[in-house]
Amino acid sequence: MARRLIVMLVVVAALLGALGFFKFRQVESAVQASAFQPPPEAVTSIVTKREQWPATMSAIGTTEAVHGVMVSADLPGTVARINFDSGKAVHEGEILVELDTRQERAQLASLEAQSELAHANFGRMQELLNAGVISRQEYDQATSQQKATEANVAEIRATIARKTIRAPFSGILGIRKVNLGQYLPAGSPIVSNQTLNPIYVNIGVPQQAAVQVHVGGKLRVTTEDVAGKVFNGNVTAIDSEVDEATRNIQVQATLPNADGKLRPGMFVQVELPVGVSRQVIALPASAINYAPYGDSVFVITDLKDPKGQTYRGVKQQFVKIEGSRGDQVGIISGLNPGEEVVTSGVFKLRNGAAVQINNKVQPGNSPAPNPEDS
Repeated sequence: MARRLIVMLVVVAALLGALGFFKFRQVESAVQASAFQPPPEAVTSIVTKREQWPATMSAIGTTEAVHGVMVSADLPGTVARINFDSGKAVHEGEILVELDTRQERAQLASLEAQSELAHANFGRMQELLNAGVISRQEYDQATSQQKATEANVAEIRATIARKTIRAPFSGILGIRKVNLGQYLPAGSPIVSNQTLNPIYVNIGVPQQAAVQVHVGGKLRVTTEDVAGKVFNGNVTAIDSEVDEATRNIQVQATLPNADGKLRPGMFVQVELPVGVSRQVIALPASAINYAPYGDSVFVITDLKDPKGQTYRGVKQQFVKIEGSRGDQVGIISGLNPGEEVVTSGVFKLRNGAAVQINNKVQPGNSPAPNPEDS
C-alpha cells in the first residue's frame, strides 16, 4: 500500500514538473516574441527650415467678361440676312443680323415725298408772309406741317436702323440662336458677345479679411482647366456692402487674357494678399498626418529599444498649419528649424517605429508647381 502511494506521488510530481516546464517554455517564447522588432519602414525625409511666406488667402473666384451681353432683337421682324459665324471675333459696329425692312422703306419713300412737299409749301408761305398776302397763323401751320413730316421721316429711318442689328463692342461671338427667315419677337436673343481681354474675376472675401484687401493689390489665379498656367492681376474694385447671407464682400480683379484661355463663368482658384508676410516652416503636404484630434508630423530622431540599443525612429509631433502654396503647407508652431521630418509614408508609421531613409524619389515640394498637360 505504502509503495503504491509513493509511486503515485512520484508520477504526480513528474507530471507537475513536465507541465511546469511546458509553461515555462511558453512564457519564454512569448517574452522573446514581445522583444521582436519589426524591420524599419522605408520613408523619405526633409530637414526643416524657416521661409518667408507672403500672407495670402486662398479663395474661389468666378470669371466675368468686362463687356458681355446677349445681343437681341430691338424690334420684331423677320430675319432677312445673317452676317456672322458662330464663335468668331467681331468688331464694334459690325452688322450681325438684318431684319426685313421692305414695309418700312416703302413708308419712308412716302414720308420723304410728303416732307419734300411740306418743305416747298413752307418756302412759298414764307414768301407770301413777307409780301403780306397770308396771315401769321397760316404761316405757323405750314411751319408745323414741315416739322411734323420731318419728324415722321426721322422716326421711320430710326426704325430701319434699329432693324439692322450691330455688334455693340468688339469681342467674341457665341453660338447663333436665329435662322434665316425666322420671325423674331422684340427681345429675342440672337448671339452672345463677350470681351475676353481683359477679363474680370469676382471673389467672395470673408468680412474679417476684407479690411486687409486694397485696390491695386496683386493676386494670382489658377484653374484646373488650364493646367500649368498662372494668371496675374490686380484688385480693381471692392464692393460697398457685405452680403448678409454669406457675410462675404465681393472683390473684383482684372486680369490680362490675351490668349482667351479664361472664359466668362469659369471657376478659378485665387491667391489674394491679406496683410504682411510671415515666417513659416514649409513642408510637403504629404508630410502631414491629418486627424480629427489634430494634425501631426513624424520627426526622425535617435531612440532606444528595450535592450537599450539606439536606432533611428520616429516620434509623433502635433503641429499647427496655416496656409498652403502649391505642394506645400505652412507650419507656424510645433516644429523647430533643423529637425528631420518624414515626408512620405506617414500612413504606415506609429510613434516609436524604426525607419530607413531613402530620398532617391521625393514628393512634390514646390510653392508653384507646373504640372505637364495631361
